[in-house]
Amino acid sequence: MHSHAPAGIDIRPLTIPSRIDADDAEDFIEMTRVRNQVYREISGHDDERISAAELLPHYQPDDYETRLIWTVRDGGRIVGRCGVDLPHEEGSTLAFWQVELLREVWDRGIGSAAYDLVEETARAHGRTVLQSWAEHPEAPGPRLAAPTGFGDIPEDHAARFYLRHGYALQQVERASALDLRGPFDRIEELNRDAQRAASDYRVVQWFAPTPPEWVDGYAWMKSRMSTDAPAADLQFDEETWDAARIALHDARYTDSGRLLQVTAAQHVATGELCAFNELVIGADRAEASHQEDTLVLKAHRGHRLGMLVKCAGLLSWREVAPQSPRVLTYNAEENRPMLDINEALGFRPIAYSGAWKKVLDLAG
Repeated sequence: MHSHAPAGIDIRPLTIPSRIDADDAEDFIEMTRVRNQVYREISGHDDERISAAELLPHYQPDDYETRLIWTVRDGGRIVGRCGVDLPHEEGSTLAFWQVELLREVWDRGIGSAAYDLVEETARAHGRTVLQSWAEHPEAPGPRLAAPTGFGDIPEDHAARFYLRHGYALQQVERASALDLRGPFDRIEELNRDAQRAASDYRVVQWFAPTPPEWVDGYAWMKSRMSTDAPAADLQFDEETWDAARIALHDARYTDSGRLLQVTAAQHVATGELCAFNELVIGADRAEASHQEDTLVLKAHRGHRLGMLVKCAGLLSWREVAPQSPRVLTYNAEENRPMLDINEALGFRPIAYSGAWKKVLDLAG
């Protein structure tokens, strides 16, 4: 029982089972069901849904971060969760966290009790920079603008929670969706244009697990995601990626039957991989797809490689996952180069999230 929790509320560590059919997996399965319901209540759709079997690999212990997770119970029933992720990069000051509750238990001080646990945990691990993301659905009333000058969000229930706990909005992120059932003529045309502009490059594709010949190039590009993506005043540790980390990353998808396709651009003269795009779908191939990381290495920008890998990925995806109705993607609102590509491809904004940050005074 957490000391600050309201009467009848119990915040306790979640047991992470080794397998989804293990005897102790029941709470993890129920936590996942509640997680999915929370996201449905916020967004009004099920595109963020994930099965417990597909979520579980992301909570197995690894060498790169410690993931702490608690269930929030009301009279014994799971009504939410609270999590803190602590990266293992040397000297890291970061903690990433979430508090997610079913709407029926809002406004009882439960979120604040869970948040107290977040701060206690961060302090106990010497972490001073706390960062968190939340979707802010469109709503009337006052708004908060991102300090980047790009995007704003309604000052809603979640925003008020962050502000009350000393957080500042750092960045607005756009979620966009592309209808995979519509005509692809425009994407085919953009693909031809990109191929002409990128004549020194060729497209290579693979499904996880990553074939040995692409591991080093993929690992280098993944490491640049932590340094080269627009981050406003958010902080991220520079990550080191090697073959072992790629193998773990890939297994988190493949172990539960999810599918990860990587589309990369290879510089023909040097053989270097210099841009990539990831598309993912769950074990249920009829659900929404997700476009995850996309990056063009800085030295290779200006050759339409972002457009090239996105087009090639989407054009092949129709055959990979013909039942999937749409693909979702997420971009910083100030990331104009990537938003230009997505908008040209036919992606439309569907939601906005806020990225929030607070710096703790460890002496306090």
